[in-house]
Amino acid sequence: MMKEKSFNQNLDKQKLFIYNMTSSEHLGCTAKSWGVILEDTLNKMVEGNLSVVSEFVLLGLCWSWDMQVLLLLIFFMLYLLIVSGNIAIMVLIIIDTHLHSPMYFLLANLSFVDIWLCSVTTPKMITDFVRENKTISFGGCMCQVLFVHLFGGGEMVLLVVMAYDRYVAICKPLHYSTIMNLQKCIGLVATSWTIGFVHAMSQMVVIMRLPFCGPREIDSFFCDIPLIIKLACIDSYNLGVLMNADIGFLAMTCFIVLLISYTYILLTVH
Repeated sequence: MMKEKSFNQNLDKQKLFIYNMTSSEHLGCTAKSWGVILEDTLNKMVEGNLSVVSEFVLLGLCWSWDMQVLLLLIFFMLYLLIVSGNIAIMVLIIIDTHLHSPMYFLLANLSFVDIWLCSVTTPKMITDFVRENKTISFGGCMCQVLFVHLFGGGEMVLLVVMAYDRYVAICKPLHYSTIMNLQKCIGLVATSWTIGFVHAMSQMVVIMRLPFCGPREIDSFFCDIPLIIKLACIDSYNLGVLMNADIGFLAMTCFIVLLISYTYILLTVH
């Protein structure tokens, strides 16, 4: 009897051990399965949120209807003056052979860039004054960011090139025709476009990788990078500082070179 009782106790212990092991494995597999399911669910939720923001809402300059009508007339007239004035400058420089010089060649390029720079955002802003639903698609917003920084960066560098042209003309007049020949001018203009393109793409590469899943209201009349970064679903403080530093570096470099060029010009004149 004692042996039989001892045998039954050992058998019960083995059964309990096997049951516990089986339960643990079952619970482990169940937990693992739930983890996979939860991860897949979260991924689907994130993908769903990222696909929600297909457009942004531009809040514009004001809410008053009377003020919007007034601003529409003002900006429409200014836009027509800017575009028509720059076109007139370009046509005049092309037609008049007496203006085929490096200075006017650079001026014609500046007019061309200026037309496109104001055309990136102004027509959209003007039409939004008479629209209740002031929205812009995600692609349209990214295009605004790209072309604003392309033409803006190119124009800043082109202003530096024009300052260099005046420096050579005033400080080194005897060597002006040799230094500022047509090939040199084309190379400088191409350099300004290249720098603008690189600057714009450096902004676009970062913006396009940001996840947008929450608010979509931009407190401006166009897609401005600092305001877009604030709408991202991540902590964007450091990114905002980096982007502003990139823009500030280009602007400050151009400003310093402009300041040095015109300082030399003033010293030479006096």
